[in-house]
Amino acid sequence: MRLPVKDNGQIDENVATDMVRYAIDNGVNYIDTAYPYHNGESEPFVGRALSNGYREKVNLATKLPSWLINSREDMDRYLDEQLARLRTDCIDFYLVHGLIQPFWENLSALGITEFLDDAIADGRIRFAGFSFHDNTKLFKKIVKAYDWTFAQIQYNFMDENYQAGTAGLKYANKKGLGIVVMEPIRGGLLAKDLTGVREIWQKAKVQHEPAEWALRWVWNHPEVTVVLSGMSTPGQVRQNIALAENGTSDSLTKKELALFEKVRKEIERRVIIPCTGCEYCIPCPHNVNIPDCFEYYNRGHMYEDSEDAKQIYTMFLGGFFNGIPNYASLCQDCGKCEEKCPQGIPIRENLKKVAEYFGK
Repeated sequence: MRLPVKDNGQIDENVATDMVRYAIDNGVNYIDTAYPYHNGESEPFVGRALSNGYREKVNLATKLPSWLINSREDMDRYLDEQLARLRTDCIDFYLVHGLIQPFWENLSALGITEFLDDAIADGRIRFAGFSFHDNTKLFKKIVKAYDWTFAQIQYNFMDENYQAGTAGLKYANKKGLGIVVMEPIRGGLLAKDLTGVREIWQKAKVQHEPAEWALRWVWNHPEVTVVLSGMSTPGQVRQNIALAENGTSDSLTKKELALFEKVRKEIERRVIIPCTGCEYCIPCPHNVNIPDCFEYYNRGHMYEDSEDAKQIYTMFLGGFFNGIPNYASLCQDCGKCEEKCPQGIPIRENLKKVAEYFGK
């Protein structure tokens, strides 16, 4: 999803193909794509990049676009389209994409588990899994609902308690699932050379770049099977492959792990709105997703990157997944949320700051 692009926004096919093939030639054996990546062009590109014998060298993963499924027939239609786009007869690891509560409820009612059973039985996919973007309670419910092979979660040293989190990681591992980790560097934010954070890393006995620290933290967990890292340049491919040589479980020392705690506290110190994400304030009568509005606003300040925060804010609160916008600018100043907030946060005032920060 982060392949190099030209000025017109199209994938730079020559550079990207060289990157993919270099990665495979140097030990990478898991390629992850999805139906919507690069405006739908990622899967066809991957199909072309894996020609000339490269398809046989990797485990190929892609995902059913959950938000587009309105019938049992849709599931088969999209899978068949993806097989054609990827130029393959079988997808090794097939995920139900980006599960949140509404998607799971809809897919369950339409027969997602029967579809996966049928697709495995007829050889179109080898193993079934899901990627996840909701809370730990729902994650555990989905794990128990089907005989999954693996699950994909967002996990990094700043997200131990975010979405599935460490609790979900350990639960899935106990249930025998493989764990694929996305966003190990939080979309590149943990690779930034932040003032205050830099000085903490410099106290380490062995020096590493911020991106390596972030990857090493994820690799340090024995429950983790695969780490996905979106790479946009040939240099990043070479760097990540080199870093993986030492990316083994239980390889960080106690002193190094203590540095992560200090870095986490330094980044969290930059939080502007002290929202705990308890969700007592929602549902909002005007559909404002108050906790997420505050989450993305804080994210921009924590990592000194308003543009990244705006992209995430727009994607997740713009109605792309559920058709219902949840922006801060929808607030009508009714005040019902403030009556429920156990932290006593002036929610309406802060939503105005969020709306001003991101625009309407």
